[in-house]
Amino acid sequence: MYDLIIIGGGPAGIAAGVYAARKRLRTLFVTKEWGGQSIVSPDIQNWIGTPSISGDKLAKDLESHLEAYAKDIVTIMAGRTATSLTKADDGTSLVTLDDGTQHSGKATLIASGSGRRQLNVLGADIFEHKGLTYCASCDGPMFSGQDVVVIGGGNAGFESAAQLLAYAKSVTLLHRSASFKADPITVEKVLAHPNMTAITNATPTEVVGDKFVSGIKYTDADGVSHDMAVTGIFVEIGMIPNTEYVKDVVKLDEYNRIEIDPWTQKTSASGIWAAGDCTNVRYHQNNISAGDGVKALEDIYVTLKTKS
Repeated sequence: MYDLIIIGGGPAGIAAGVYAARKRLRTLFVTKEWGGQSIVSPDIQNWIGTPSISGDKLAKDLESHLEAYAKDIVTIMAGRTATSLTKADDGTSLVTLDDGTQHSGKATLIASGSGRRQLNVLGADIFEHKGLTYCASCDGPMFSGQDVVVIGGGNAGFESAAQLLAYAKSVTLLHRSASFKADPITVEKVLAHPNMTAITNATPTEVVGDKFVSGIKYTDADGVSHDMAVTGIFVEIGMIPNTEYVKDVVKLDEYNRIEIDPWTQKTSASGIWAAGDCTNVRYHQNNISAGDGVKALEDIYVTLKTKS
């Protein structure tokens, strides 16, 4: 029986793991891979305290930090995925891994993150990380002075466009529908920028280029094809939380994100906390995830130590 089981090796899970080790909570740490979504980013410029770091280096640093404190307190099971989580009669949790093993914990922290919905058009997979990216915060500064496009019409799309306008030469937003999903006030503010353009009823069909992106093709409402010359494509068409294995245990919102109490990171199920991109927090960033992981751990520690 562990004091705590942490599921997920991104900033949220690792931050919680470091704190668990320092507070000497006997912990099982389970992760398929290290670093979370940012591992694919060649240059991250918003990880606080580090002006520039690659996603691969960030993942290695996070792994090393946890291992430095783990010792005999935190048992690390890397390369493993949680396939199910159930609540036992005594209030503890039982986590089953993809190797068939089962592990019990007095408390569980779900930090299994999410994956970005992929752009499924010709050439998108070829040019990923070669001009096509899923993170404006991570990669945007590399496109300073260039013409870029944002795909998506929700708040995330417009927020990414707003970030890009700070350094891109021009930003064009392509949205499949006739109206935007983003908040009207956000739409109005972003579209007011002189370097911003939005095109509705635009369906991307192909990403083109040589070694790197040089343009994108899309069709309009009449099915007419258009070519746009851009060097950067930022995709914001939604996230897919990694929460399928806990859908019958904790309450999820309409996007399948885990609903949490923002004060404590507690879920709807006693003894289970959640942090990071798998939760329904408003903003999803590495720094926020790490902070939420620490917040969860602090509450877990108090809860475990004050139980009668």
